[in-house]
Amino acid sequence: MVLDISGIGQVPGNTGTPWEQWVKIIGIAASLHAGSFITRLLDAAGGELPESVRFEVWRGLRDIPPYRPGPVPAPARELVSLVAGSDAILLTAPEHSLLPMELSHALDWMAARDGLAGKHVAVMSASARACGAMWAQAELYKHLLAAGAVVSGAELVISPAWPHFDKNGHLTSADLRDQVRRVIRQLCPAEVMEPALSVL
Repeated sequence: MVLDISGIGQVPGNTGTPWEQWVKIIGIAASLHAGSFITRLLDAAGGELPESVRFEVWRGLRDIPPYRPGPVPAPARELVSLVAGSDAILLTAPEHSLLPMELSHALDWMAARDGLAGKHVAVMSASARACGAMWAQAELYKHLLAAGAVVSGAELVISPAWPHFDKNGHLTSADLRDQVRRVIRQLCPAEVMEPALSVL
């Protein structure tokens, strides 16, 4: 599937010619643990982005309340503001099909007032088994597509016994880095993807 990403780089305040404009991506890990694999994978993915891409990880998942009409609480307001000011979202998810309740709350807040409508979202789900990643992917796709997001992504089959990160948090596997870059490429216009950052 070929995605239309011609509008990326057009968020409010992002002025200049297409070559001068930057792309902003918000990263969200579907985990409440700072040291979890998918949180580290999300951080490592930021190191694979070209310099013209601004990458900010939202780490407020633990504090996000259930969605309700009326005044928007501070944790949700921060998330909604970040999403509104971004071109795209990069989500990492665990292998199990039951998403953290806090992530469901975050998706509800992001979807409120069509906040995800037309937004490009890439999902990376990691699992030691091929079917595990597929379950998480399917569950997230269901929520995101219902909210009108433009969704892409990859199911990464990763052995937990293999060392995936160096001491600086960068990915050590060339194959895994290639898979991550393919996901990132779906969020970025071609002109900002080369040259990509190298962590070798």
